Amino acid sequence: MIISSPEGVDEMLDLLATGEKSETMATLYSKQREVLPSGFPDHEFLVGVDQARKVGIVSFADDRNYLPVGKSQEAGGEVEYYFTGNSREFPADAEIPLPLVRDAVVEFLLTGGNLPQCIEWREE
Repeated sequence: MIISSPEGVDEMLDLLATGEKSETMATLYSKQREVLPSGFPDHEFLVGVDQARKVGIVSFADDRNYLPVGKSQEAGGEVEYYFTGNSREFPADAEIPLPLVRDAVVEFLLTGGNLPQCIEWREE
């Protein structure tokens, strides 16, 4: 899927929210960023949705890995999101509200793949 507008972000998030349990996370890359000599992107942006709890996850990686400073009341523990049937665990306190997930994805898209500044980040 190629996302080129905020409406495209909404469509992607809806697909993650209503799709199969094994597909709650997507990997995004910006075509506006450089590629490595290997031909692979120099970054990765993960986005996950847990519709039942109205929260999600975003993760940004380039030369370092970043997770949000979430507002979860749960101390410790991990949560799982799924990409092509494979689970990926994140600290429970990295989850953020779905509207903030959307804002971060839109900002990632509109800034050419930069680390979104609409949320507070911590190194993973």
